[in-house]
Amino acid sequence: MNHAAPSQGETPLSRRRARPVAARVHESGREDTTELQYEGLVTRAIAFALDAAVINLVAIVVAGGVALALSVLSVPKDSLNTVLIAAGGALFLAWSVGYFVTFWSTTGQTPGSRLMRIKVRDADNGGVLRPRRAALRFAGLLLAAIPLLAGFLPILFDDRRRGLHDMLARTVVIEAPSAASRGSGPSRPQTPRR
Repeated sequence: MNHAAPSQGETPLSRRRARPVAARVHESGREDTTELQYEGLVTRAIAFALDAAVINLVAIVVAGGVALALSVLSVPKDSLNTVLIAAGGALFLAWSVGYFVTFWSTTGQTPGSRLMRIKVRDADNGGVLRPRRAALRFAGLLLAAIPLLAGFLPILFDDRRRGLHDMLARTVVIEAPSAASRGSGPSRPQTPRR
């Protein structure tokens, strides 16, 4: 027991009560120190397929809106078709890159990744990627897909399950904690439902 003289306004009793409260607060804020769970090829492929569905659905809705607006207007179709195809392709590419870069550099999770409970993190410090590194990862993703998806094969053999795009951008894909384990208060044991 500490017999030091209490400071002004502090009594030995208040010091004894404060210590357990402070210990509880600091312990509840600590993250779990268990080993990281690196995610494999199938989980990542399903998350990517979900993201591709979202990207394509938005692109189809936008293209339908543009087509509807152009059908109302009287514009020469021959000269406009080439321009619209080029503009549509450029917008689709910008939308796809922006989708991944934005999500990877803000939360580390795209909507598909969130559904599959995985997240992209910096391999060096475990933090969220900066936009430039997220863009590099997207470029690496395209490079990994070009040689018949061979750039994804290292995921099967690497100890941290990293593909070519992960190695280029120095990232890892890890299991994201579930919402129940991220709760702010102390967790209570859940009783099974009958």
